[in-house]
Amino acid sequence: MERMKLAIIGVGLIGGSLGLCLKDKLGDEIFITGLCRTEQSMRRATELGAVDLATSDIEKVVGDADIIFLSPPVLQIVPTVKKILPYLKSGAILTDAGSTKQFIWQELKKILPPEIYYVAGHPMAGREKSGVDAADKNLFRGKAYVIAEDTETPPEVREKLMSVLKLTAANFLTIDIAKHDRCASIISHVPHLAAAALVTLLNDAGDDLDSCMKLVGGGFKDTTRIASSNADMWADICMTNGDAIATHLRDLQNILGEVISAIENRDRQAIHDYFAKSKARRDKILETVTFDPN
Repeated sequence: MERMKLAIIGVGLIGGSLGLCLKDKLGDEIFITGLCRTEQSMRRATELGAVDLATSDIEKVVGDADIIFLSPPVLQIVPTVKKILPYLKSGAILTDAGSTKQFIWQELKKILPPEIYYVAGHPMAGREKSGVDAADKNLFRGKAYVIAEDTETPPEVREKLMSVLKLTAANFLTIDIAKHDRCASIISHVPHLAAAALVTLLNDAGDDLDSCMKLVGGGFKDTTRIASSNADMWADICMTNGDAIATHLRDLQNILGEVISAIENRDRQAIHDYFAKSKARRDKILETVTFDPN
């Protein structure tokens, strides 16, 4: 039986973790090629075993690949597909790890020939660390992995891809693209912006900055942990899911405005209710969701 060939475009945290997982599960039954941005990352990807071959030669990476896993920053996904299209074989399956889905699909459906398939995916298993050195073969285990419903992919193609992705032991769910982007805005994109805002608030503390830095403890570090994420990646996310993010930021602004009014009016009951409702929802989340401690 001919072994499967997987091409990973962007062998960083997500792409590298997928490579490590599939090599661990399939060994020589799969041959993985990788395209990285730097010579150093290519060397590390190979040394760590995330790929069998890392090269800057696009044709060598994607030529004859059964599955192409796209994991560059979101705004680079469509340009990357345009570059690799001439080298893809008929029946090749494209999937991605992009945090926004509508923008990518709207652009890809304009350029993909009928014999090349796209399955929109989003493994929600990121960390504040980036690069292949942060990759972990168990990164996806137990984490939500969204597969979008509406990219016009034949069922047999989807099943072929899922037979591979299921080896990650992620919790797969299907959802329509528009709802994915709205939900991702609430539970991922806006929290990252809020964490960055808290750090900005600290940076703007003026004469109090030095004293604040001495007082920084676990609470501030935990709340702002995700502000250490890759700036390029998050700038792209804001550019490609702007409508949902802007809407939810305004919703957050309104919520904070109500809290400000309650504090200024010395309305203890309103403030108490604000914290109590938030605690109840947070406690319910803890009962049903396993968090990555890293």
